[in-house]
Amino acid sequence: MSITNHTEGESQKVFEVLCSTGLTTEISYQLTGLVVFNVFIALTTTVGNALILVALNKVSSLHPSSKLLFRNLAATDLCVGVIAQPLYIGYVALLLTENWKICRHALVASFAVGSILGAVSLPTLTAISVDRLLALLLRQRYRQVITLRRTKVLVCNLWVLAAVATAMYFLNYDIALQGTIIVVSLYLATSIFSYMWIFFALRHHQSQVQNVFQRQSSQTTPLNIARYRKAVSSSLWVQLVLVACYLPYGIVVALWAYTGLPSVVFLVAQCTITLAYLNSSLNPFIYCWKIKELRQVVKQTIREFFSSSS
Repeated sequence: MSITNHTEGESQKVFEVLCSTGLTTEISYQLTGLVVFNVFIALTTTVGNALILVALNKVSSLHPSSKLLFRNLAATDLCVGVIAQPLYIGYVALLLTENWKICRHALVASFAVGSILGAVSLPTLTAISVDRLLALLLRQRYRQVITLRRTKVLVCNLWVLAAVATAMYFLNYDIALQGTIIVVSLYLATSIFSYMWIFFALRHHQSQVQNVFQRQSSQTTPLNIARYRKAVSSSLWVQLVLVACYLPYGIVVALWAYTGLPSVVFLVAQCTITLAYLNSSLNPFIYCWKIKELRQVVKQTIREFFSSSS
């Protein structure tokens, strides 16, 4: 059965199909393995992003607005490990045990929470890319224009819009899906445009870039440029990993439209959902890899935790 072309009221049919007999007949062992793997990455996601949130409070090198955007991203990843993945694990477990009534409730909850968190993560990364571009363009005016208050308003709006977008799936699945494709394309295009502008500016206008931050002596300016490059590199890596983890799921959703929902396609879909969840577990490692001060604070936090425990 295809899951496309659903008008108002037919979204419920999608959830009924995804909680029905026949889906797990040939793939029960594979789904059990996915459940075990999701339990593991849920734990790493929770611990890793909790450490990042604690460490961000102690990091002073990031501008407050940039730090808030990274906090928002880490918070969404933490919610993936604490809320979204346990709901998804419950859905698959109920599917395997053929508890259909509760299975549908778990699926709806998992879909709603996962959609909201995903709808916050991508625009947050887009906002980070635009933030890095504005730091380049505004130069000394950056701190006056990009204030913490304005960034808080932006973050709140992202959560509200994510909730509204998710609600649309329950009202009209087809329109919501088409809207998601358009909005995601715009977000990705904005990020690509921002990083391309930054790349060419750093490559072809090096003398101008040296005046991005406050005009200082020739000994300290190169250090600021190096810090800016690292900030751009860290946000770019996070964006690339997110696209790599979520793209297979988008492809499978498109595949459903043409093949229906045989067991093989259903299993591949669950694998791509797990890959999307894995993204939230990988982000803390990227932060620690690309942001030296954050890595040092995380190490110190871990040492303090084990010393206090002992």
